[in-house]
Amino acid sequence: MTIQIDSREKKKAIEQIKATFEKCSITYFVSKLPVGDYISLDNARISVDRKQNLLELCNNVCQDHKRFTDELKRAQKYGIQLVFLIEHSKEIKRLEDVRKWENPRLKKSPMAVSGERLYKILSTMEKTYNTRFYFCSKAETGQRIIELLNDTK
Repeated sequence: MTIQIDSREKKKAIEQIKATFEKCSITYFVSKLPVGDYISLDNARISVDRKQNLLELCNNVCQDHKRFTDELKRAQKYGIQLVFLIEHSKEIKRLEDVRKWENPRLKKSPMAVSGERLYKILSTMEKTYNTRFYFCSKAETGQRIIELLNDTK
């Protein structure tokens, strides 16, 4: 397997991911991708977009909504399933768990998005854009990217 990593990924943030690729004898290179952050040259019909936590995802979905949905539409146009891998915590293992997430911004602003509201937004996006949201710890990210890119469904 050869994995292309988007050149906009932060170098420090992906050191552990690249180490996992090397440990698994996976070849990788860095170059700009049209959608997502990781794609396998063996199956370019799926791309993984990594998010560092639910807060980043919430910001993307709410404040940068147009940019976020434009990327999902671009993926559909190219015939690529864009899936999201969110590095959060052991408490969030699946999309349904997002309901119980307590957005730290709610302490400062009652207008911030709750976990329940974010869950509803993400569920709608899954149906509308044929995308999926997966969750893992930071230590698992490299292995989960490999698994998702190997998924031939």
